[in-house]
Amino acid sequence: MIPATLQGRRDFIVANTRLQRPPHVAEIELCLADEITPIWKLTEEALEEIGLPPPFWAFAWAGGQALARYLIDNPEVVAAQRVIDFAAGSGMVGIAAMKAGARDVLCADIDPFCEAAVAQNTAANGVVCAFTDQNLLDAPAPAWAQVILAGDICYEKPLAERVLAWLAEARTRGATVLIGDPGRSYFPRTGLTRLAEYQVPTTRELEDMAVKKTAVWAMP
Repeated sequence: MIPATLQGRRDFIVANTRLQRPPHVAEIELCLADEITPIWKLTEEALEEIGLPPPFWAFAWAGGQALARYLIDNPEVVAAQRVIDFAAGSGMVGIAAMKAGARDVLCADIDPFCEAAVAQNTAANGVVCAFTDQNLLDAPAPAWAQVILAGDICYEKPLAERVLAWLAEARTRGATVLIGDPGRSYFPRTGLTRLAEYQVPTTRELEDMAVKKTAVWAMP
């Protein structure tokens, strides 16, 4: 079953991952799974049977890597800003924002493991990010959020539609909204401004190719 405490989840992460540098964001270290680790060998169905959600936090997804790369290369986007890393997973994007000079970052994810993953990863990188497991989609984005970052959010249609509507509402109230996406099925083809494009190394077990063309987009 899901470890009942934050420390239990941290222990699970330590036992099933190792510190690695994502290939496209070598400035950051994350607790990531290898193909040879037990967490990889467990199928999604097996994880559900023992009460564990799929470990999205254990991998550096292409959209997140692209977004993190963009922030490190363009720190003025988040410098001195209050930032939300939406669907944070490992916290990679939030960590990149802090390294780029953000005033503060809130990592948000409903997966109970992400709090532990973000804590481990921020400590490894010498930064601090706040964390919430509340579903931010249940209310408008916080008024204090000046920049909202979202990577790899368009892999399921209902979720993609809901998130994009939430982000668009935040944009109308003045927040800067950036999205990292490698061409997921439900990513909108119009209405966004492409800021950068990268060739992001991935793994064939996660993706359909070893290198994914991935872009960072802004809501105009």
